[in-house]
Amino acid sequence: MSRQIWRSVADEQATCSVAARVEVARGAQKTDGEQSLKGLLLNRGATINAKPELEIFADDVKCAHGATVGELNRDALFYLASRGVPPVEAKALLTQAFVADAIDRIGEQAVREAFHTDALRWLSGHSATDGGRG
Repeated sequence: MSRQIWRSVADEQATCSVAARVEVARGAQKTDGEQSLKGLLLNRGATINAKPELEIFADDVKCAHGATVGELNRDALFYLASRGVPPVEAKALLTQAFVADAIDRIGEQAVREAFHTDALRWLSGHSATDGGRG
């Protein structure tokens, strides 16, 4: 079994490119593989390129891959605003939830906590410096 879960976040003029590849060898029957590449654009000036690849040489496998790129959900932002959450904080909360989907799957607790800490640090610094833009 193989799971590749990628989450990319880009803001301002940033460009993020991810190429993920899985190769299922001839003798790897019953392989169960999944690739999920999702990107979040915090600003329309940003770019995310996501390219999942599967190369399968076995007959009896279950494999899937997909890639999506989008913006924060305006309805979710409106909902949070209607509950009194400031726009910068709402954007940070939704972005945190987006990356948590992947981070929460990390098996090693210390590594998972380090990734969560880094994500929160970036979101805190980023929200404070962007003045609510994006």
